[in-house]
Amino acid sequence: MDKETSNNITLNERKSISITGVNKIDNFDNQSFLIETTLGSLIIKGSELEITKLDTYQGVVSIRGIFNSLEYKDTEKNQKDDSFISKLFK
Repeated sequence: MDKETSNNITLNERKSISITGVNKIDNFDNQSFLIETTLGSLIIKGSELEITKLDTYQGVVSIRGIFNSLEYKDTEKNQKDDSFISKLFK
């Protein structure tokens, strides 16, 4: 597996999830995870969330619980776009 380019998510019946291409876990508790992946920041929300597997060498994390939402945030791109637009209209 190429950690630099591969980002896959496997969700099983909203009860478990496996994610590849993980660079780091920024923040987590039993209701949300903020994970930095090769494709941007991933926000996972749910309840009773807990890590069942963490492989930092391969960039893989598995989580179990009840999943309500998954959302990617491309914060670096959005910040650059906002800066350019704000400069353009000043």
